[in-house]
Formats: sequence, C-alpha cells, structure tokens
Amino acid sequence: MRRGLRHPGLVGTHQERAGDAARLAAELRAAVAGDVDFSVTARALTTMDASNYRRVPVGTVAPRDADDVAAVLEVCRAHGTPVVARGAGTSIGGQATGTGVVLDFTRHMARLVSLDPEGRTAVVGPGLVLDRLREAARPYGLTFGPDPSTHSRCTLGGMIGNNACGAHSVAWGTTADNVRSLNVVTYRGERLTLGRAGREGPGGPEGVAASGAVGSTLAGSGASGASGAPAGLLDLVGGHLSLLRTGYPPGLPRRISGYALDALLPERGVDVARSFCGSEGTFGVLTEATVRLVPLPAEPVLVVLGYADESAAAEAAAGLLPYGPLTVEGMAADLVRGAAGLPRGAAWLFCEVDGEGAARALVRAADAVDSTVVRDPAGQRALWRIREDAAGTATRSRDGTEAWPGWEDCAVPPARLGAYLREFRALLAEFGLHGVPYGHFGDGCVHVRIDFDLWTDKGVRDFRRFSEAVADLVVAHGGSLSGEHGDGQARAELLPRMYGKELVGLFGAVKDVWDPDGGLNPGMLVRPRPLDEGLRFAGLPLVGLGREAARCVGVAKCRVAGPSSGPGVMCPSYRATGEEKHSTRGRARLLHEMALGEVVTDGWRSEEVREALDLCLSCKGCRSDCPVGVDMAAYKAEFLDRHYAGPLGFLRRPRSHWTMGRLPHWLDVFGRGLNAGMRLPFAARLAGVTPERAMPRVADRTFTSWFAERASVRTAALTLWPDTFTDHLAPEVGRAAVRVLEAAGLGVALPQGRVCCGLTYVSTGQLGAARRVMRRTLDVMAGGEERATGPTGPVVVLEPSCAATLRTDLPELLPDDPRAARLAASVRTFAEALETLAPDWEPPRLDRPVTGQTHCHQHAVLGDAADRRLRARAGLTGELAGGCCGLAGNFGFEPGHYEVSVACAEDQLLPALRGAAPEATVLADGFSCRTQMGDLAGVRGRHLAEVLAEAVDEGETGS
Repeated sequence: MRRGLRHPGLVGTHQERAGDAARLAAELRAAVAGDVDFSVTARALTTMDASNYRRVPVGTVAPRDADDVAAVLEVCRAHGTPVVARGAGTSIGGQATGTGVVLDFTRHMARLVSLDPEGRTAVVGPGLVLDRLREAARPYGLTFGPDPSTHSRCTLGGMIGNNACGAHSVAWGTTADNVRSLNVVTYRGERLTLGRAGREGPGGPEGVAASGAVGSTLAGSGASGASGAPAGLLDLVGGHLSLLRTGYPPGLPRRISGYALDALLPERGVDVARSFCGSEGTFGVLTEATVRLVPLPAEPVLVVLGYADESAAAEAAAGLLPYGPLTVEGMAADLVRGAAGLPRGAAWLFCEVDGEGAARALVRAADAVDSTVVRDPAGQRALWRIREDAAGTATRSRDGTEAWPGWEDCAVPPARLGAYLREFRALLAEFGLHGVPYGHFGDGCVHVRIDFDLWTDKGVRDFRRFSEAVADLVVAHGGSLSGEHGDGQARAELLPRMYGKELVGLFGAVKDVWDPDGGLNPGMLVRPRPLDEGLRFAGLPLVGLGREAARCVGVAKCRVAGPSSGPGVMCPSYRATGEEKHSTRGRARLLHEMALGEVVTDGWRSEEVREALDLCLSCKGCRSDCPVGVDMAAYKAEFLDRHYAGPLGFLRRPRSHWTMGRLPHWLDVFGRGLNAGMRLPFAARLAGVTPERAMPRVADRTFTSWFAERASVRTAALTLWPDTFTDHLAPEVGRAAVRVLEAAGLGVALPQGRVCCGLTYVSTGQLGAARRVMRRTLDVMAGGEERATGPTGPVVVLEPSCAATLRTDLPELLPDDPRAARLAASVRTFAEALETLAPDWEPPRLDRPVTGQTHCHQHAVLGDAADRRLRARAGLTGELAGGCCGLAGNFGFEPGHYEVSVACAEDQLLPALRGAAPEATVLADGFSCRTQMGDLAGVRGRHLAEVLAEAVDEGETGS
C-alpha cells in the first residue's frame, strides 16, 4: 500500500491479523453509534459488487450520520486501514469492494432530508435509493433526471460516486449535471461543502487565458473559497490549464472515465462538486448531497422504432436528437426474449417524447422500418421492462453460455456509433467471443456482456488481450472507456491509452491532494491493480453449487422493496427484513465464499450459510425474476442436504424436517388420527411447530377415497394428480375440479397407486428421500417397474407448488430417468387443461371482482396466462396480488419464522385483501396461501375450481 498504509487482512500472521482486526473493531464500536460488523457473514456479503472482481474486507460499518463517518475515518487512519464507501453494491468496475473497512450507507443514512418543490432541489443522504427520491418528487411533477436501469435499488451516493447516467441523459444529463452541492469528509477528517466557485468567464477558454485571469482565479493562497476545494487543489489545477483544455476528447456526452478535472477550469465555473462526481470514493466520503430536480414530461409518449439491423438503428439515433427526445435507447433482436409489443424489425430504438405532436414528428423523421406509439402507462412500463432487464438478460445467451461484464459501457460520439459497433462486432468475432450490445444509442453509449472464459489461465489471458484491443478501438473513435459505470479496476489500467501518461499522472497528483495517505478506495482509478488480477472466479470449482452461485452477477434486482418492487415475487425475505444476507444476491455470495473457503471456512457445515438460508421461503421467485435465473430454492435444498449429511446428521436436523418435511408419509400412515395427536399437550413443540400457528385439520375423508367410490362417467381424457394437500387437507378442491372437468366434457382418472411429487422432502433438503419418493411415483405412473413409458396423456395438478415440483425439481433430481422428463412435460395446471382439452367449453359467467394471490411457484415456474384467460371468460375481473403469502409450506410453521411470515403477507397479500370490494371472490389456488389468509385475515380463500364448480352446480339447479 502507498505511504505505509497497512491494515488487517494484508500483513502479518493469521493470529496477528485476527488480533489487529479485533482491536480495530473494538475501537470502532467505542467511537460510532452505528453498526460495526466484522463477522464472517458481513465480510462475505461485501467481497463482491456487480463486477468480475473480489476483494475481502476486514469488516463493515453502517454509520448513522456524518459524525460517525468522521469517527470511522479517524480510527481507520490511526490503524492505517483503507475505507471504501458502498451503496447498493451494483458497481460494475469493482469500485464497491475493498480490503479494509466497507461503509454501508443503505442502513441508516438513507434519508430524504428535504425537498424544495419551488427551488426544484432535494437534500439526500448517500444511501437513499433513487426510486424513493423519485416517488417523493412525483406529486410535485418533478423527478431526478438520471435514471440507470438499477433505479429501484441504486443509491444517490453510488450514483454520485460513479457519475451514473441512465436512459434520460440525452435530456437531463449525467448525475454530475444534476448536483448542486456535496458534503464530504476526507480521509484525514476534513469536512468540506463542495460547490461551484463562479460562472463561465466571457469569451470562453481563450478569452480567459488571454486576459491573464487564470492565475488570479486559481492560483494563490490555495484556500477553498466558495468551491469548498481542499487546500492545494486549485493551485495544482492552475498549473495545468493547457493540459486540461486539450486532454479530454471533445463531443462526448458520456465521458465518465477518469477524473473530471476539466470541471475545475475557470470558464466552467471551478465546479468542485462536479469534479467530485465520478471519483469512485477515492477523494472523500459523501455524507449529504443537494441535487437538482427536473419537471416530469406533461404527456409522456413512448415511440418504439424498428430498424433492419443494429447498425441502422445506431446510425439513426444521432439524427433524432434535434427533435428533443427524452430517451434514445437501442437494442437488437438477439437480446429480446419475446418481442411482444415491439414493431417489425431486427433492432429497435426506444424514444420517449413529451406529447403526441412530438411523437408524430419523431416518427416522420425516423425513416424506420416500422414504429409503435404507446400512450398507455402500463404498456410503456411493459416495454421499458424489456430494456431495463437487459443488464441481466445479456448475461446468458440463448444457448445458455454465461456472459460477464468487463467491457460493459464504453461510449463514442453518437455520430460514430454505427461504425464503432460494426468494428466492435468484428473484434468479437476475431477473438471468438460473443456479446449482445445495447444501450444509450442517443449518447453513443454501449453496454455489452461478453462470454469471456474467466475460469482458465488461457481465458484470462484472452480477456486481457481483448480488453486492450477494444480500448484502442474506442480511443480510435474518440470515445471513453467508460460511458456510465466508471472505471474501477476493470478499465483504470487502460486510462493512459485514452488520456495519455501526462494527464493520468495529473490524476494521481490530484488524488494525493485529496487523500495524501491513500486511504480511500486504493487501487481504483489511479495506481490501479491489473485488470486481470483478483477475479472473483479464481479458485472456484468448475462444477458444483459454488459454480452455480457464481452465476449471480450482482445486479441486485432482488434488493428491491416498496412500490417499485412491481408484480414479481423475488425476494420476499429481503422485503421483510431489509438485510442483504436475506436477498438472493446475499445468499449467492455466501455460497460463493463457502466454495472458495477463504472467508467462510467450514464448508457445508457453515452456520453462516445455514442462517442466511433459514429465512429463504423457497418461493422460487428468483428462478423467474432474477435476470440470470439464480435458483436459490434449489441451492437451499442442496445445501441443507449436505449440511445435515453424515452418520449423525439426522440428530442435527430440526424436528420440523422429520414432521412437516415428511408430511405425505405421516398423513398416509395416520390420516385424520393426526388431528387428535396435535391436540395433545406439547404436541406443537414435539413436532417442531411454532406455537403461534394452529396445524391444519386433516379431512375426515380423503379425495382419493371419494373418487374411488364414484362411477366414471366417461372415458378418461386426463389424469388428475391427487397431491397430498388436496387428498388429505382440502379434498373439496379435488371434488370441485372433477365436477368442472366433467362439465367441460372431460373424463377424469386418478393414478393407480399412491403418488407424491416429493415437494416437502425437497424443501427441507432431504434429497435422497425425495429421489426415492419420486422414483416410486414414476413406477406408479408408468404402470409398474417393468414399464419405462409414463403417462400417455395430460396430468392435471391442482396444487401449484406440486405442479412446479413436477415440472422442475423432478427432472433436475432424476436427470438420467427419461420417465421424469416425460412426466414433467405432461403436467398441466387446471386452467391449462380446460383451455387445451376443452377449448370450446364456456365457463359459467360470474361477473364479479376477484382478489387474492397468484401462487409464487405458479408465477415463477408455471405461468398464469391460462388462468387469466379463464377468469376473463368467466367474468372474474381484477388482478390477483403478486409476491409470496409468507406461509410457504413448512416455512411459516417453523419456530422463529412467524414474524417474517407475517411481514411477507403484509407486502402484497394482506393489503390486497383489505382493499378488496366486499363482494369480491377471494381466489388462491395454493393450500399455503389459503391457510395464511385464514390465519391472518380470517378470510376463506378458494381454488378457482371451487368457484367454477359452485357456479356449474347453481346453473344446473337453476335450469
């Protein structure tokens, strides 16, 4: 480290490092009011951001205010420990990771301090999420202009640190364009309020230089004046004015790379606040910011323009700028997963304008193959979601190959974008790489994830060679190595190619003025680590759970909470607790560290990993909502299976795993006798059930026994799956389904033997037992062990969680049994069966509103399009709530889960029930959802089959 900087984790023996860390933690706890956490979990959660890099911190602090920040810096300076500021941890260059103390501003310093609608400004804490500011400003017709695709979780501090931009930068500029003043603390404890010293001088740069005003403006005492600059900064800049005026590429709206020292020129007002933006936490630590707000468009209209190819779209983008669009976003067909709502073409520009007239003018000027004008806000959101999800979607190609950041967001002058993209695609082909460019075409900024091989030595060498080649290409087009996300470690080493050694040397001198000890985010921007050093894949096994967890690229869509969370499910436990370790990303990071063995050292026995996974509801929401398809429910099942493996593992398992985890077995053995057993004293405790819950009552008669005693009315067209919940706990659902299916003209049969999908065994991590249950089920469905066929027709599954298990877990756990794939392919939901097998059947008209919840597994695995169509045909109007009910099978019954279970229900389900019309029908196809409704709201939810069966019976009685 520079200037003698040292810290725990880099020097000394293991015992010395541990002792240093313990002393540092103790002094920090004595000095600050915030949270000091040097635990294994805290360190593991902050080793990575959304980049390819990994750095292990010694600990974390969540400061409460600026005084805490100053105290942390004082203690760390005394110990020679570096400090890195962190917001949402979505930086793509590695700049949100650190080897010393990481400051987490999202916990306590996330306030909207004030909002001035008349002055169009807001004062914000560094940890405030962008969407919270936008929601507060919206009632006044205002917004914060920069809006990166991570707007639902990125923080204002992180945006200032990286000078973030977003889709609307063609209208409202970068974050630096929207900052008024900044309160910062330097590593040496100096508190500064950064602003702008003056206005542009008359005559521009040449006039100022010719008049000799430069020396009087910048040189002299070195006092900060109105700008708030640290002592010596303006003197240093005053000695290099010619270099600053000629060293930056012109005509480049997205020049984010390096330090913005040209903002300190006298003709630009000596804007120290602006020059601080994009410094990636290397100058000082932000504690508060005053930002500019801009008026929202009065009549936002989205114009989507279709073009023949990517180059045509890129070349058209610059020509649209004179028409005043608010966005000019570009993407090609190889990034789109389903082009619903998009006009004809193989590439598109997403252009938002203000007003119908502006939309018509833009369409006339565009010379596009086709166009779509969208005025409906819901339709606009649906199309924008395609673009916003690109950051994650681009990480997996259509053939399943993984793609990574690394050359993520370069920018060239907009007029050169078409030519640049053609050469960039050729460079990819030359290196045998694949990537899908997209991004802010109106500003010449291109995002791309590339399928680098970052696992092998040769692949890493090729990664370096390609990075150097593409840097030269960008510079040849007059571009910037970073056009949005900053340099971090990924590009800082290459900055001399863009700026030259003299200007990069000045960057280092300016860093030394701000931070003489080199204690703030060392290794970023100046004196950087090599771009191929410290990759997060180094040492990770090529196969196994750690390799699967590494799919998480850290874009943190799982960290969304509040109104901007949208209709998705992921991640209910994070929404309930707000803790990173309870997010999908947090759990993936812990599994990643477990596989590496450096921070999490006890492997499959790790209590830190078990604790983080304990509040995972296995909702499967991440399987669909995570842009890269991280499947935490499957990872949890495998971890629990390994965690409790071994000769005495069964003794360490929670009792709930033996009771609720094997519920199908106990129900088959004891049936309704369990009702009496659960009324015995201490029965809940013995069963491992929380006392806040009452166990569901077992039905007096099973669905299968009822079905066996009735005569078949016609030849069976389908097999109805008698899942455990329907058979023993809610047989009325099975009877209703039979009634409706037969009314639709469909014959129904049941399997000739006991079947079980294995859900409860999977969710409790008993995978050996799950496979045995699944194999027995396949034997039954195949007609005996001697047959290797499977079901000959559709298998209708009423319980969404069981249907999802059959669709996904069954073939994944038994990949070598072809019967598993056949059974999975035959599974149909109740609505899918009616739609495909009885397309001409008209359901009874109910004409009433509905409320309730779409099961989380249905959202994640099965989809609910057929259900929506069936409800519409029956006259059931309105939307069902998203999210997760919070009961989630065994989860809500287990000790220690009740409060989180209730909080999950309060996220979407319970508000939907409270806000429903009195006459609304309450729908919930999942047994857990219906149980949660009854327990927490006193409401009886019903399966859609029950509602339709009741109407069928009433219709026949009436006739």
